[in-house]
Amino acid sequence: MELLTLEHFAGCVNETFSAALSDMEVPFVLVEAAPLQVKANNPMRAPFSLLFRNTSPFLFPQQIYTMRHPRVGEIGIFLVPIAQERQGFLYQAVFN
Repeated sequence: MELLTLEHFAGCVNETFSAALSDMEVPFVLVEAAPLQVKANNPMRAPFSLLFRNTSPFLFPQQIYTMRHPRVGEIGIFLVPIAQERQGFLYQAVFN
């Protein structure tokens, strides 16, 4: 499998990723794809962060979700809930 980078997601901001949960698909909108500060010499990839929004009234637990997107494909992403907004909950994924 190819190592995921910020470039895989940068063109997908404001697009929907579908997460497979039991017997249903749950939409998560990618609202931010941002680089993170490099703290190691010669990292395998430049670290980055993804921020997703889900408008469900239910808080989903932190775990690996199988996410699907037409261009990115199907990948497992560890999402952590970080905030609640008027529009829903925000979830973050960090790649380092």
